Amino acid sequence: MSGLVLKLAPKERVLINGVVIENGDRRSRFSIMTPDANVLRLRDAIHPDEANTPVRRVCYAAQLVLSGDTEPDRARQQLLRRVEELSQIFTDTDSRRVLTEATEALVAEQYYRCLKSLRSLLPREERLMAYSQ
Repeated sequence: MSGLVLKLAPKERVLINGVVIENGDRRSRFSIMTPDANVLRLRDAIHPDEANTPVRRVCYAAQLVLSGDTEPDRARQQLLRRVEELSQIFTDTDSRRVLTEATEALVAEQYYRCLKSLRSLLPREERLMAYSQ
């Protein structure tokens, strides 16, 4: 079993199961062997004020599960609904694939994988928002 491998820069912070961990002065690499551990790099975290677009709101909701601020069972249905709503906006093949991956991750209760999939839609959303203005 390989686990999730994290490579951290000096002083980088990561949230693991609700606990903030800060790396030391050197780069480091470690593996998280527990398959259902909730992990979030704080540099990737979306601040509540930044959750101002449809994709960012769904990412933020998934992030709340990873941070331990929302119960996974309560969040799953809401997240599935929001991903379905995104599928009404992102109709191209590649986006549909990403949304399918996010849905499969939610069904499997893999919130980090869901967040990772959804984050890949952020650049597309930014282009769509810029185009519509």
